[in-house]
Amino acid sequence: MIIGIIGAMEPEVEALKETMTDKKITNKAQMEFYHGNLWGAEAVVVRSGIGKVNAAICAQILADDFHVDVLINTGVAGSLHNEINIGDIVLSTDALQHDMDAVGFGYALGQIPQMEVWDFPGDRKLLSLAKECCAKVIPDTGVFEGRIVTGDQFISSREKKEWIKKNFAGYCTEMEGAAIAQAAYLNHIPCLIIRAISDKADDSAQMVYSEFLEIAVANSIKLLKEMLQKLSAN
Repeated sequence: MIIGIIGAMEPEVEALKETMTDKKITNKAQMEFYHGNLWGAEAVVVRSGIGKVNAAICAQILADDFHVDVLINTGVAGSLHNEINIGDIVLSTDALQHDMDAVGFGYALGQIPQMEVWDFPGDRKLLSLAKECCAKVIPDTGVFEGRIVTGDQFISSREKKEWIKKNFAGYCTEMEGAAIAQAAYLNHIPCLIIRAISDKADDSAQMVYSEFLEIAVANSIKLLKEMLQKLSAN
């Protein structure tokens, strides 16, 4: 089994690349793909860059060039619910794009035209494994299962946050996950988005994001380590 791990920013994947052994680095589309052994599992770790296009290109390269069997997107997000606090984890039941609007053609808000699905599901087995691993390695951290909504926008206003909540019932918002989930869906690859909460996606987002990024990333790494060890054992 080959596990593809995508993070948008260097802090989200830096520790993974440093931990990896027997690694080979491949450069493509201005991305560095680290292929090697990560906590006993064969993995490819890559920083995609920010935004949906970067994320989708990255996921397709992992499918075409590395033939990954599983896709995991790790990173940070803004909470859309008061009970989901900074440092908590959200696991994707599904994902969709909040900035897709083809309502004028008769599609639901968020639905991509000419696609038969409105949202892209998270893999149930991966989600169940992630929950089990969270309980073991970060037992004091809140863990939520829910919809992750993606758009090419950093959400930092209360008005936009409330609009996304009203229209999509999302648990958190970020800038890559649904694009990766869409690529995984089209390529029939099991996929899970894991998001650690770095801010509240409101007027405090920019200030809080920088302060708590390190905490959010640390929780994600603990979870990924346990997941990969279990996946490699199966």
